[in-house]
Amino acid sequence: MRRRRIGGISRFLFLFLLSCVILSACGAPDAEPEPESRSVSFIAMDTFMEFTAYNNINNSPDDDNINNNLDLGALMEEAKQAVLEIEAGMSATNPESDIYKINQNHGGEIQSGTAEILKNALQYCELTDGALDISIYPVVKLWGFTTDEYHVPTKEEIDDVLKFVDYKNIKLNNLNNHEIELEPGMEIDAGAVAKGYAGKKAAEILRENGVKSALLNLGGNIQTVGSKPDGSSWRIGVQNPDDPSDYIGVMSVEDKAAVTSGGYQRYFIGPDGIKYWHIMDPETGRPAKKGLLSVTIVGRDGMLCDALSTALFIMGAERAELFWRTHQDLNFDMILITDKGEVLSTPGLDFKLTDNAEEYKLHILEI
Repeated sequence: MRRRRIGGISRFLFLFLLSCVILSACGAPDAEPEPESRSVSFIAMDTFMEFTAYNNINNSPDDDNINNNLDLGALMEEAKQAVLEIEAGMSATNPESDIYKINQNHGGEIQSGTAEILKNALQYCELTDGALDISIYPVVKLWGFTTDEYHVPTKEEIDDVLKFVDYKNIKLNNLNNHEIELEPGMEIDAGAVAKGYAGKKAAEILRENGVKSALLNLGGNIQTVGSKPDGSSWRIGVQNPDDPSDYIGVMSVEDKAAVTSGGYQRYFIGPDGIKYWHIMDPETGRPAKKGLLSVTIVGRDGMLCDALSTALFIMGAERAELFWRTHQDLNFDMILITDKGEVLSTPGLDFKLTDNAEEYKLHILEI
């Protein structure tokens, strides 16, 4: 069968290059000198990541909030190490990780960081009524997405593993002692929240140490700190699901995360000629196909954005819109791209389609 995997590296290059183009356009013949910046790039969570932070941002000299003595290089390294430590605890395939060990042993003791992630992840499972389910890992394995040895399973094979999928059977006990229990046959995967959590923690490190402007790209998950060095908003492109090398629109973001989940990101073409992607519906044990091609979530909490981008993709447009309307307290915005060429955007976003997105029609949702 033909296989295709569009990984985090290509998504990163597209989004970050777009940001670079826009940043470079900020200059003018009489502009202030470019701010000091430091970047770090590395591989983590099976994708290419790059963090860039800025100093000497465009504030007045007597601004009490400005800090021109930041050691940006050291802060970049600290943020990188935070991501690597999270990966070390959360990988479902690394024999040394907490997740791998509890999957093999039906539970056990876990580190405090892992416990924090799983506690929040289970809350998101409940919040989305199981659309997000971190116990979906046996299904993902069955389809071959953990090894790239892709396989279209039979209904019987799917039914055999679906009986192990139910986040309500995960018991996170005695949080202070960090113990977790799984029923035999269950396995968990926090991939739907791990990068969002990592970006959130990296941004917290930078903010707490005085950084006012930073762009963190975690393989397509974008986390911004403050605004651009000149005080304007970051401009982030939203990919075209039909052509991931292009984008259909651009949005403005300040001090928020922007996370996209889409069927075009990782998939294979089966022997039947059908495209099967990696986002699995916990109800059916099959790729989620509810009429959406991609979901982008924008909000303050990168981990929540990560979780909702997956959950709302699985829900489909109608349920996703209802979820947004009934959870205004979560303070998130979204962009839904449907398989009918519609782009549904919430009114809190400054989002505009590009000139080359003529086949799409933009609808601004009303509260």
